[in-house]
Amino acid sequence: MRRNGKRRTARPIFQSLFSHDQRLPLAPLGERVAEGQARGIQACGAKQRILLLCGGKVFNHTPVMRFCVDLIGLCCLLWLAACAPSRPLVSQESFVFGTRVEILIADAPEDAARAAAAAVLRDFDELHRNYHAWQPSALTAVNDAIAAGQTLEVSAELAALIADAQRLSAASNHRFDPGIGRLIALWGFQSDEFTPRLPDAAALVKWRAHPASIAQLRLEGRMLSATNRSVALDFGGYLKGVALDRAAARLKALGIRNALINIGGNVMAMGDKHGKPWKVGIQHPRRPGALAVLDLRDGEALGTSGDYQRYFELDGQRYSHLLDPAKGQPPRHTQAVTLLISPAPDAGTRSDALSKPIFLAGAKHWRAVAHDLDADNVLRIDASGLIEMTDTLRARLTFLD
Repeated sequence: MRRNGKRRTARPIFQSLFSHDQRLPLAPLGERVAEGQARGIQACGAKQRILLLCGGKVFNHTPVMRFCVDLIGLCCLLWLAACAPSRPLVSQESFVFGTRVEILIADAPEDAARAAAAAVLRDFDELHRNYHAWQPSALTAVNDAIAAGQTLEVSAELAALIADAQRLSAASNHRFDPGIGRLIALWGFQSDEFTPRLPDAAALVKWRAHPASIAQLRLEGRMLSATNRSVALDFGGYLKGVALDRAAARLKALGIRNALINIGGNVMAMGDKHGKPWKVGIQHPRRPGALAVLDLRDGEALGTSGDYQRYFELDGQRYSHLLDPAKGQPPRHTQAVTLLISPAPDAGTRSDALSKPIFLAGAKHWRAVAHDLDADNVLRIDASGLIEMTDTLRARLTFLD
């Protein structure tokens, strides 16, 4: 990275700079009134005889005393109301989509916040189970049917996901392509127990000669067929973004207005955190510490694609899960791409899907690809660690060194 004439190298991942509030939740207002009055009296009491310093004199329990107690009690209540901490930050975590997820909710009743976060995590589990790429699921059933040359009826939800993914793939000139499941499996990234290995060279040659694409699927209503039996759906670069959008909609429906949803570094903000913007960081992946921080505004989504998220190394060469559909292999020219998407109903989906084609585009074409995809806020780090970014994102970032 060059800043102030110096070259710096860094590779970012997302680290949410969460500041967990460990304070206890406030009691209901009526209980706080009684508590405030009791504290006002107890602070001035001694040996069961209520004494109060009022106006510079010590009084026994008299009408004047009662007046002063009431006055002090009221003052305590006002002080408590002014200085009382806000509702605690509620956090719930899980491991879904092969990564750590976290839901943070601010300024909501704790019980309601925990119930809402739990509902979102259940939704994530359902999405993960239904559309798992290699464990038995609706998606593997589709892939089996395609391989057998069959036409099958899919659910309305799956039909909508396929149509949306086809639209995004076409817009990216198929650099983003969820139809390359067989290529992903060829590289060994579709496995619960990963073994670093290079794919069969002959199989790669065959792929390059006849690549598969989600564009080769045909949808007529809910009836799905394929013109290429090698098409296999893998929503790994798409479903986390869909989950972000659905989580935001679910939380809003449950009355939650302020939350941060983090799915393995794909992040969406709702509202703010105790009156201040949610703050997230872009961190060096191979050493601790954030490279830069960013205030994430209501409805914005942040996504990243990096060669450090899922990869293996052989003979000193790093091979990431980010595969170029046309070349059949991961590129070596890019370490990471960070993408900030403006508020929209599909902001999460776009932040997840569109970082891939910009990552694959390389030094000569990433800006043009980002422009074609209406992605105005992009940061890219090349293989040497040189950091480039659009002016609009530069204005939003605060660098830490």
